[in-house]
Amino acid sequence: MKFIRIAFVALSVISSSQAAAQPNYPEHTIRVLVGFTPGSATDVSARMFVQRLSDAWNVPVTVENVPGGGGSIGGERVARSAPDGYTLYWGANGALTINPSLQGTTAFDPLRDLAPIARLLVAPSILAVNPEVPAKTVAELVALARAQPGKLSYASPGTGTPQHIAGEVFKRQAGIDLVHVPYRGANFTDVIGGRITMTFQNAGAILPTVREGKLRALAVTSLQRSANMPELPTMAEAGIADFEAISWFGLLAPAGTPAAILAKLHQEAVRIVAQPDMREKFGLIGLDVVGDSPDAFAAIMRSDTLKWAAVIREAGLKSSE
Repeated sequence: MKFIRIAFVALSVISSSQAAAQPNYPEHTIRVLVGFTPGSATDVSARMFVQRLSDAWNVPVTVENVPGGGGSIGGERVARSAPDGYTLYWGANGALTINPSLQGTTAFDPLRDLAPIARLLVAPSILAVNPEVPAKTVAELVALARAQPGKLSYASPGTGTPQHIAGEVFKRQAGIDLVHVPYRGANFTDVIGGRITMTFQNAGAILPTVREGKLRALAVTSLQRSANMPELPTMAEAGIADFEAISWFGLLAPAGTPAAILAKLHQEAVRIVAQPDMREKFGLIGLDVVGDSPDAFAAIMRSDTLKWAAVIREAGLKSSE
C-alpha cells in the first residue's frame, strides 16, 4: 500500500507539472523537421506554414531539413524526440503511408510512433503527355497503350513517390503495360522532348509547363476536380473508376505528446491554412487546403497505408528500384 501511495503521488506530480506547463506552451523555439531538401514541395509548403505560425505565437519556429529515406529519416528523428511539442514533423504521404511497405522496416512505424495533429494540404498529380502523342483524353491514351503493349513509358519523380504509385494504379486499373522511368525529383524534360510518352507529376511542379503548352494535361489524380485547375477532369471522370493517388502534407508530433498541446497545435494550424491569403499562396503552387481533425488524419494514414501496401505487393515494387 505504501508503494501504491508513493506511485500515485509521483504520477500526480508528473501530471500536475504537465498541466501547469501546457497553458504556457509554447515558451521557446519550435523545430519543424522536413524529410526533404530545401526547395522541394514539402520544404516550400512547410516554410510558408511555419512563418505564419511563428508570427501568430511570437516564438521562433524553424525548419530543419533532414533528407533521406524518402522522408522517413526525418520522421523517425521526430518520433525519437521528447513528446513536448517542441519538435514536430511536416510529413508527406510518401514517407508516412508508402515507405513503410516499400522499405519493409519496422524500426519506424508512423502509425505507432507519431501523433497526427492535422492533415493540412493536398495536391493532386497531373497526368500529362507530350503534345505530339495522338491522345487528347485518358480513354484515347489507354487505347493507344493497349495497341502497343510495353511500348509506352511514363516518368515519375522517383521510385515509391505518390506519382510512381499513381502510374502503377493506372496500369493496373486500365489493364495496360507501361514502362516506368524514375527520375530524381520533378524532372520531365524527356517527356517534353518526346523521349518519354507521359508523366505523373505533382500539380505544382508541372502546371506552369502545361500552361505554357509544352505538355498536354489529360486529368488530375484526385477524386474531385482541383479548385486550382477546374478545367481538368479527374481520372475517374475520364474512365478510370475510383482512381485517387494524391500527395498530401500534414503536421505530426511524437507519440505521447500531451493532448492539450496537440489540441492547441491543431487549432492554430487549421486556422492558419484557412486564411484567405494563405489559401491563395498555396493555390499558386498547386496545393488545396483541407484541415482534417487528428482522428480523421489518423484514419487516412491507416487506410492509405493498407491501400498502398496492396499496390506495392501486387506490383512487386522495391525501394532499391
